[in-house]
Amino acid sequence: MYLNKALLYGNLTRDPEVRALPSGQQVATFGLATNRTYKNKEGQQQESTEFHNIVAFGRTAEVMGQYLKKGRPVFVEGRIQTRSWESDGRKNYRTEIVVDNFQFGPQAAGAGNQGDNRTDEASQDTNTGGDAIQYPDDEINPEDIPF
Repeated sequence: MYLNKALLYGNLTRDPEVRALPSGQQVATFGLATNRTYKNKEGQQQESTEFHNIVAFGRTAEVMGQYLKKGRPVFVEGRIQTRSWESDGRKNYRTEIVVDNFQFGPQAAGAGNQGDNRTDEASQDTNTGGDAIQYPDDEINPEDIPF
């Protein structure tokens, strides 16, 4: 049995670009940056960053395009794929991660909707896990309860 699986957790380097294929299927492309910290031979802490090309199709592409923005953390699970094409007599290659599944990462505290037009209800539907239940500041009067 063979295995082609990639698991990445990082931050978007640009907003997802959503387009439609000739078949009508949606495709989203964006970049993802992952960091690695390690100690060099002298014992000093070093950090290196890798940049990944991410591609999603169908409903996954639509959701990613709607809710993900540059800088937002995301967990991506998918497969590694390398495409090749010829341009100006030269062969080009591009290695990318094709998304099978993903999860939103936590939003920064106080980030809110950051100018996008989502409602709080739509924000809670994304299953970020970091959203807390917001209770009203007013005290509830038992006489106001209709049952």
